[in-house]
Amino acid sequence: MSSTEHKQVNIERLNKTMRETSDKRLYERYLAVRLHLEGLSFSEIGQLLDRARQTISTYWQDYQELDLAGLEMEHSPGQPPKLTDQQRLQLAALLERKQPVDVGFEAQYTWTLPLVSEWIQREFDVVMSVRGISAMLKRMNFSFTKATYTLAKADPDAQTMFRKHTFAQLKKQVESEDIRHLLFEDESMIRSYQALQYNWFPRGRQRKVSTYGKHEGAKLFGAINYETGQVHHHEEEEADIAAFIRFLQDILAVYPNGKIAMVLDNSRIHHTTRLQPFLEEHPRLPLVFLPPYSPNLNPVQGL
Repeated sequence: MSSTEHKQVNIERLNKTMRETSDKRLYERYLAVRLHLEGLSFSEIGQLLDRARQTISTYWQDYQELDLAGLEMEHSPGQPPKLTDQQRLQLAALLERKQPVDVGFEAQYTWTLPLVSEWIQREFDVVMSVRGISAMLKRMNFSFTKATYTLAKADPDAQTMFRKHTFAQLKKQVESEDIRHLLFEDESMIRSYQALQYNWFPRGRQRKVSTYGKHEGAKLFGAINYETGQVHHHEEEEADIAAFIRFLQDILAVYPNGKIAMVLDNSRIHHTTRLQPFLEEHPRLPLVFLPPYSPNLNPVQGL
């Protein structure tokens, strides 16, 4: 019998076994093996079945070693068994401190219920449904929330010092009216070209979005008043030192009286020596610098 004929026999045998089983998880394992026999890669099958590539690879290896018996499940799904207190603590630590890719799920960075289910089965030899896991995680005070970015180079001690010392002192000076206005400043840019997104299009072709090879856009300088929420912004063609000085002149005009403390990041244009003559000419506008890599401490970032 040729290899092609042998493969076809195995596919037909899997089809027969799939028709006979009422176990959905076992059916999935048979299907994964059949799809691989038909030429699909582990990654492609994983995408179709919403399983990690490693899981599909494990199904195939078990089949290669023990034939259909290697796909048999040690536990039948049903009422999901509860994890022990120690196992729940281990699961909680995993979800807080690691990403799926850290524990063997290739190119997976977000914990979904199917991935948690696979990890529980792999680590504890316990089968749980995604519904059961969802209910358990809610009891453990977990929720399905969107992740956010954090800057790896940020110094937590420096940020704590800013909040508890520098910012606290600034607020006291505002209360005592030593500082008349406390502003937070930043620069931003709005690009003039479209962001490329996924869209439906004929297979084998790709939508073309016209562009003129120029990365133009609006450069914005903005400052928010910590006490009142008042926002002042200024648009420029370039975010350079000359533009920054023009923005500071605007700020002085908007707040003509009293001392203005401006909190801002460590951008090059904020530290250049070319700025010093202007600051010396306007001593009522001192600059207060955030710790490096600390946009989370700047309220204007959200704006």
